[in-house]
Amino acid sequence: MHVLLVEDDAVLADGLQRVLSGHGMAVDVLHSGAEADARLQRAGSAHAAHAAGPAEPAVVVLDIGLPGIDGFEVVRRLRARGSAIPVLLLTARDAIEDRVRGLELGADDYLVKPFATPELVARLRALARRNAPKAAALAMGDLALDSDTKRARVKDRFIELSAREWAVLEYLLQHGARVVSKQQIIDAILPWGEDMTQNAVEVYISRLRLKIADAGVSIRTIRGFGYMLELAPHA
Repeated sequence: MHVLLVEDDAVLADGLQRVLSGHGMAVDVLHSGAEADARLQRAGSAHAAHAAGPAEPAVVVLDIGLPGIDGFEVVRRLRARGSAIPVLLLTARDAIEDRVRGLELGADDYLVKPFATPELVARLRALARRNAPKAAALAMGDLALDSDTKRARVKDRFIELSAREWAVLEYLLQHGARVVSKQQIIDAILPWGEDMTQNAVEVYISRLRLKIADAGVSIRTIRGFGYMLELAPHA
């Protein structure tokens, strides 16, 4: 799960990144509302155009008290662009007026500092599940993924996938017949700072092609743009 964390307190941001990463989440950190607004705008534009660019996060964790553009304005702009990315607001403000304002602007949840990190993790997972593609969407031809058990099936047999092979294939299936770039794949499955080259993506794609060869599905290379899944002609 890809989380965009926007928090101007560097110490808190570092601690939250470590906690969320420890729970298997890929976490990108920004420290201002202007950075967050620009990043989300680029991700939304790339997603709509199926073009290369930063991947849309599964969930945004957004501090309200940001310098310059505050969290309320970031949410307002995000919703004005028509984005449905789930947003959880973090704030030291516990006034009911602030909570109501954030929710009315389009935030999905609200957590007041200080908070217990297990509660944050649980709320983020709940928001991601609410917005995730249904299980039926993670199937094409004779290929099916079970996100709960992390098992991949081709026809009536299970295939063995490494963690990164699974993540790449899941991302491709989630995007159906849309083209995704190598960088979008990297951004979606890895946190900042973890190493993965675009050449490595090619290696995982090559391995996946062999493993799903008889699934009636192929991974097509769109030169200069990226990859997409499509049904094989005979499927």
